Amino acid sequence: MKFSHRFDPTTLREYDIRGVVGRTLHAADAFAIGRTFGSIVSRAGGSRVAVGYDGRLSSPALEAALVDGLKASGMHAIRIGCGPTPMLYYAAVTRESDGAVMVTGSHNPPDYNGFKMMIGRKPFFGAAIKELGALAAAGDVVPVAAGSDEAVDLGDAYIDRMLEDFDAGRALKVVWDPGNGAAGEITERLVRKLPGTHHVINGRIDGRFPAHHPDPTVPKNLEQLIAEVKRTGADVGVAFDGDADRVGLVDNTGAMLFGDQIVVLLARDVLKRHPGATIIADVKASQTLFDEIARAGGRPLMWKTGHSLVKAKMAETGAPLAGEMSGHIFFADRWYGFDDGIYSALRALGVIGRMPGTLAAFRESLPRVLNTPELRFDCAEERKFAVVTEVAARLKSAGATVSDVDGVRVSTEDGWWLLRASNTQAVLVARCESATAAGLARLKAALSDQLKASGLAAPDFSGANAGH
Repeated sequence: MKFSHRFDPTTLREYDIRGVVGRTLHAADAFAIGRTFGSIVSRAGGSRVAVGYDGRLSSPALEAALVDGLKASGMHAIRIGCGPTPMLYYAAVTRESDGAVMVTGSHNPPDYNGFKMMIGRKPFFGAAIKELGALAAAGDVVPVAAGSDEAVDLGDAYIDRMLEDFDAGRALKVVWDPGNGAAGEITERLVRKLPGTHHVINGRIDGRFPAHHPDPTVPKNLEQLIAEVKRTGADVGVAFDGDADRVGLVDNTGAMLFGDQIVVLLARDVLKRHPGATIIADVKASQTLFDEIARAGGRPLMWKTGHSLVKAKMAETGAPLAGEMSGHIFFADRWYGFDDGIYSALRALGVIGRMPGTLAAFRESLPRVLNTPELRFDCAEERKFAVVTEVAARLKSAGATVSDVDGVRVSTEDGWWLLRASNTQAVLVARCESATAAGLARLKAALSDQLKASGLAAPDFSGANAGH
């Protein structure tokens, strides 16, 4: 019987394939991904694909169907089982695989799931995902072949490799919160090998996420971690998202560090070994980050948002470190260039342990700015990119200072504001930052005026004056 499969078009995203299980994503989709991705790997001369899955209730069945599809394309599937996405990336770069697929819904609600992919050592995204969909629809796959699979436990090897790069200073007291996500078991195994005192909360893998939603960039999701840090007098709290490719930190006073502040912490340390190196951050990051990288002797590079895009830019520039506001941190310094929340946490603990003061003292030493959170508001799919283009054109004709590396980021004497189109949803994303409340108000007004000129209402700025 000839193979042909059509995916729900909403599932083919810029960086991965993702949907609602039983509604837009089914086991048949997982098989089709395996059958088609396996064919792509085969045609590139490969035969080995590493496969992992997260702790969601739907993940084991989707992983099984995925492997069936890979084997039908003649692939040998290296099945690492349930664990964090970065462990799958680690398998891809250390087990001589020709591709990799992770079954994960990341930080989405429990009824979502999806697939993140690599081809060779590079992310598989954008046009490649669209091409996969087109190949599946056309039934353009290699002839059916008898593939094979093997189960491999890489947990100890992954943990031991991370520990090779752990530069321990003073022994720390640390609270860890995997959020019942896929990093739970690995975190429990890791902390048993670390110096200091470690307390893991929500370490049991549970795809229903009973304690809180696993997204460490949302303050509400850190309330339990903050309470434990305060109760135990810990030096730091560490949180992961559902598949642990993102990290969040809480300092010894219970204050949350933002993604760009974590990058500053790590960049200062990396630049001691790589003076003058390029450090990459996404366009949503605070100007403080770029200024602090330059002050530490680095070359700051503002780049597009999106973990696949950042990984590609790192490989192109040879940057030893990159990071996003979302908590994706990428180390090529001593590591492999992929985003790994667990490894990044270990590197952060090493820095904190060697600092003369506390993590709170570091946070408080950074310049204070006022900024909005990431403001997301609806805009029709067919209009979102056009609106950004219109705004950029008006600003450039008016002589404004504009960066259009990803959307439009406008710099003024008051600070900066950003407007970009989401790559994954029918929304626009905006952010403003200033050193003063009056400056922030002017930036919000300028953003609102530009949106109105393109026929859109201003976003809801209520409660959007956070210090950072």
